[in-house]
Amino acid sequence: MKQNKIAKLALEDGTIYTGTSFGASGTTDGEAVFNTSLMGYQEIMTDPSYRGQIVTMTYPLIGNYGTSQEDVESPQIQVSGFVIKELSLQHSNFRADQSIQDYLQSNNIIGLCDIDTRALTRKLRVDGAMKSVISTEILDDAELVKLARQSQGLVGRDLVCEVTGNKPVKWDKGFHSKFSGPITNQADNAKRYHIVAIDCGMKQNIARNLVEAGFDVTIVPAQTTADEILKLNPDGIFVSNGPGDPEPITYTVETIKQLIEKEIPTFGICLGLQLISLALGAKTYKLKFGHRGGNQPVKNLDTDRVEITSQNHGFAVDMDSINQDDVRVSHINLNDNTVEGIAHKKLPLFAVQYHPEASPGPHDANYLFHSFYKMVDSGKQLEAIC
Repeated sequence: MKQNKIAKLALEDGTIYTGTSFGASGTTDGEAVFNTSLMGYQEIMTDPSYRGQIVTMTYPLIGNYGTSQEDVESPQIQVSGFVIKELSLQHSNFRADQSIQDYLQSNNIIGLCDIDTRALTRKLRVDGAMKSVISTEILDDAELVKLARQSQGLVGRDLVCEVTGNKPVKWDKGFHSKFSGPITNQADNAKRYHIVAIDCGMKQNIARNLVEAGFDVTIVPAQTTADEILKLNPDGIFVSNGPGDPEPITYTVETIKQLIEKEIPTFGICLGLQLISLALGAKTYKLKFGHRGGNQPVKNLDTDRVEITSQNHGFAVDMDSINQDDVRVSHINLNDNTVEGIAHKKLPLFAVQYHPEASPGPHDANYLFHSFYKMVDSGKQLEAIC
């Protein structure tokens, strides 16, 4: 076990938590949030949707199965900092490449342990997500709180430009492709359709699921124009997840507006739903503490079925701003009745706020990828998203 340093977490409201660092040393800022998943900490840390956030895990013991390069959702750790109750001093997993401590160290990310994460989670749950700072080098409480209050936060900030790719790429890897090549759940004689995925911070497991569902995938940067996408001759459009506030991502919203006019079948996930909604004239707003975890109940209004879903978002679509002549709400969150899915009444377009790729999280929502395939195959909106 390495000799770790005393470290502090300061919130903008003046609250201080003192614990022990693991991973890198230094000072970092971000919005403090919590995640209720019991496992999947590596997928969480590498999910681009967490860019600009300091994530607290509510599960008390983290690190017992180490980390593996097979489990990443992007090439690097995306969180600004990582907070846990207890660090496992040993890891046991035949797939593991590194301990979580070495993994954070090699990615220059600060971890904080040995604090009361229940108290921190309760504060964020009651008072809302807050700007915050973690430091191993600045231990003066007043200075840390000042730095937290001066940090940039998420509202009005374009974080997509920090996580999107810089050129179009072909993606052909299904599950376990490292060992056995692309695998598909489609029948051998099923037609494979070409889709263009707009990368706003796309998780790799989404791309794998799209391949599994029967698609050939071209991933393009978020700044790609509609004309550039149309030159790729897509059968369908996918708009990915991503970090932060959707309103500053005006370039992608404009692209989506132009593509919607072409009536190309379109599917969006998480930030993708918010950007599609903005393109359709709706509005978004910041949630008090957001939805982050693998246990969020969602009701599919088309089937009355309840799905237990994996989620990660701090913003939501304003239900009252949706043009109900053209768009219907297809899914709602049963905890707070916020929008979890929309479907266009006339055009082949739908989107969800949660993560059906299920890594980490349950598999209740995998059907959405196959619903997208059916919509692309028919070229028409589905009567029900199921």
